[in-house]
Amino acid sequence: MLHLQHIYANIVDIKNQVLGEEFIMKRFITLAIIASLVMSYTVPVMAIENTKKEYKQIKTEKVSPIQNKYEYINLAWWQSFNDDILNTYIIKAIENNKDLKMASLTIDEFYQNVVSQRSAQMPQVTAGFLPGYSDLGTGPSDSYAFPILASWELDIYGKNSNKTNSVRKLWESSILDERAAYISIASAVGSTYINVVKLDAQIDLQEDIVKLRKEIFEMMEISNREGLVSTSDLVKANQSYVIGVTNLTEMKKNRSKLLHQLAVLTGDSPNNIEEYARIDYKKLSFAGEIPVTVASEVIMQRPDYLKAEKMLEKAGIDVKIARKECLPAINLGGLMFFNAQNIGSLFTASNAIWGLGGGLLHPIFAGGRIKANLKSKKIAYEKSLKNYEKVNLTSMQEVNDTLVSINMDKEKLAKQKEVQALEQKDFELTKLKYAEGVIAKLDLNQKEENLLNVNKMVYSSEFDCMVDYISYYKAVGAKTL
Repeated sequence: MLHLQHIYANIVDIKNQVLGEEFIMKRFITLAIIASLVMSYTVPVMAIENTKKEYKQIKTEKVSPIQNKYEYINLAWWQSFNDDILNTYIIKAIENNKDLKMASLTIDEFYQNVVSQRSAQMPQVTAGFLPGYSDLGTGPSDSYAFPILASWELDIYGKNSNKTNSVRKLWESSILDERAAYISIASAVGSTYINVVKLDAQIDLQEDIVKLRKEIFEMMEISNREGLVSTSDLVKANQSYVIGVTNLTEMKKNRSKLLHQLAVLTGDSPNNIEEYARIDYKKLSFAGEIPVTVASEVIMQRPDYLKAEKMLEKAGIDVKIARKECLPAINLGGLMFFNAQNIGSLFTASNAIWGLGGGLLHPIFAGGRIKANLKSKKIAYEKSLKNYEKVNLTSMQEVNDTLVSINMDKEKLAKQKEVQALEQKDFELTKLKYAEGVIAKLDLNQKEENLLNVNKMVYSSEFDCMVDYISYYKAVGAKTL
């Protein structure tokens, strides 16, 4: 901050030597009148934010274009599903998802905050133009003034530099938030798509079940009219058919909702879900490898882990800033003032006054604000440290949870496939019995329905395993290779 009394004294001394005290008094009366005029207008001419070297450094710090952001999601890993349609949806989401666009804009916002804070380390220069009209007893006259004001807080303790670094940590954290958003959106697209394919399988099999139940009901209806089947059994068959139709409707509803969700994730309108293609559920498979254990280095590359680390670093910097707030601030300032009755002679040496000054400000009493601020920053640092430790534990938990889910679901799937093989064999034997006339068509239909239900269970478990793989991918921050 400039010390105006000091600058004013310098100006008076200089003008006394050149023009005399009387002339100076008239000049300052004129300035007071001009400053009070409504026509006065001040325009910032220059606020030096950085040197050319620093400016180039900021430019190179900016986030890379969209094509490099595919590295966030490890696109090669998604090739393990051998499904070009799935890859297309993920790429579409990367390019069009609204949450990702907001995450990128947040980075730009924090980037501008870094530039703004860095300007506090550099001198600030302001200029203005003050036209006016005055009457000092010798007759009315026009007057023109052009002040130039400069100020610079010397950052000898590195306080402003620390503030810039603190804001920079927020910017770096926003980049990690963006990376986490990309991984999250890719995972959501993959999981939603696989669940849609899962419902395709369930709906296909459920439609076959409904057909069988309808056929069973119709046969029992005929048998009931002939007195071969009781009315109670007929009612149960009808109830089973209605439940099958209801379940089919519920599955179709859930599939439509998931398609709506997939459309929004890819930045598309939910009205276009009829155009959303899927792979045949019988062809979808995962060819990748999931490790039994995960190295700690992989967990340490998670974006939330790295962000917690950045925020801990920021909290440490904020403590340093709070300590340096107790030290005096050293300021330099300068003023050059042009004042003339004729605008043509405004910028001449005889119409110019100038001054340089400096000052040292040290807090003496602030009502405990400085001490409280330091304590607050220390508490914030402790909270950041605890959050860093929590993220570390949570990361390990999530990875371990996904590995357990994968292993358990794979084990469950293996058992279900054994049941499926037995059920298939039983159905083939039942078909032979029906062909030989040993059993009725009703018994064959019931066996076929049992097989279809087992097939539904197996497909469901297969797709659940694929969703587990995506959960693992997200848990390790897409660093799966």
